Amino acid sequence: MFNAARLTLARQRRGMTKTDLAVAIGMTPRTISSYENEKGEPSPKAVAALSSALRFPPSFFSAPSLEQVSPVGASFRSLSKMTAGQRDAALSAGALCIALEGWLSERFELPENQVPELDPSIVDPETAALTVRAQWDIGELPTGNMIHLLEAHGVRVFSLAEECKEVDAFSFWNSDVAFVCLNTMKTAEHGVFDAAHELGHLVLHRGHGTPRGRQEEQEANTFASSFLMPRSDVLAFAPRFPGLDEIIKAKSRWHVSAAALNYRLHKLGATSDWHYRELCIQLSRYGRSREPNPMSREQSQLLEKVFTALRSEGIKRGDVAAALHLNQSDLDALVFGLVMSSLDGGREGKTDQPGTHLQLV
Repeated sequence: MFNAARLTLARQRRGMTKTDLAVAIGMTPRTISSYENEKGEPSPKAVAALSSALRFPPSFFSAPSLEQVSPVGASFRSLSKMTAGQRDAALSAGALCIALEGWLSERFELPENQVPELDPSIVDPETAALTVRAQWDIGELPTGNMIHLLEAHGVRVFSLAEECKEVDAFSFWNSDVAFVCLNTMKTAEHGVFDAAHELGHLVLHRGHGTPRGRQEEQEANTFASSFLMPRSDVLAFAPRFPGLDEIIKAKSRWHVSAAALNYRLHKLGATSDWHYRELCIQLSRYGRSREPNPMSREQSQLLEKVFTALRSEGIKRGDVAAALHLNQSDLDALVFGLVMSSLDGGREGKTDQPGTHLQLV
């Protein structure tokens, strides 16, 4: 039986309007609307055309409905600058993440949620960051691999595809499972800060009944800066009134961008307004797409272990995609940017964050 909700999701996933889709398959927008509103059911020939235009297997359109990600419950940065199409493409990717996580959780014992819920009207973001660090036994040392840290504490981390390149990252809750979707086409340092920023939303803004606004974004930014660069550690190890070369060298301790460290030093009173502005001017020459002395991109420990275990059972990524009624390219889009080795072969990637142990069930 044709599932109208899946047609809408597939269309949004590809960033297409009803008119775009109608033109692509030689139909009218009214016909597409009738399909999506359950006022008409496409013929097998029409389903084949929809499948070809949207690049989803025909079986995708007859499978059970997927759990949707609410625009209210998801965190998006620069929401005011985002088009509805970009938002819907990201949300539809989130629905596929939920489906993949559900498939994996049926087969593996994944880490349970350990993300605390804190009220930003009671706890300021810097205190919240220290609270999470204390609960996760990090103390005030550098976090190490941020993706590994999230995964070890029950957060499911996935990558965003090309269609969502305008989105830095977003996060959401599905029942008691936290999700973070990261743009892996930005700099590695940008990705680390985005991961910490989304953790801030998960900790501080769970259950908010309205879309995230400027205040929530600022709270998440402050949380991320404090979480990645604790006050005492920065003041103990960062140089005072550093030059650009010293900033570039020092940033590797906290796995952050030079701009993020420069900002944190200024907020902590370790540099003057003039010194901060001078460094901003010098760093602006690199632009947003380049980072001086770049770090290696963080990889997923959990997904690497999952696909290694599946390979040992003779299950390839094409089999996983088929079970989810997806093309393999859509599965790759959710995980490829976060997995170091080939998903169908190669060695298992090295890890440096303890605590992510998997067991087939």
